[in-house]
Amino acid sequence: MPAEPNRQDAQRSSESVEAHRTSAEAARNEAEQFRRLAEEAREVRDQHREALEAVRQERERLREVGEQARIAGEGARAAAEAARDAAISAVHATAESLEATLDGMRIMEEMRRTLRDIRDSHKLDSN
Repeated sequence: MPAEPNRQDAQRSSESVEAHRTSAEAARNEAEQFRRLAEEAREVRDQHREALEAVRQERERLREVGEQARIAGEGARAAAEAARDAAISAVHATAESLEATLDGMRIMEEMRRTLRDIRDSHKLDSN
């Protein structure tokens, strides 16, 4: 009978080893599944990082475009101011020219009157 308990011990030991193997295989499978999930999570994280970097770069590009637009707007404002000043100067120059022309016309009219008076005075003297 002593062989029977050894056989039972061996069978229990064999079953225990098999149970450990099964448990170890399940643990390895679970670890592999977690490894795959971790890898997928890293890939998603990397994709998010790339997307965030693309967004950051786009924001920077838009900031630069906005800055260029602001500078162009300031340049346009300065050009409009210069054009307005030039137009005002042209209006003043035109007004001065018209004033000088009017003065010249007044002088001419005065000279005509004077010449008419002289002519009329000579006509009277001739008569």
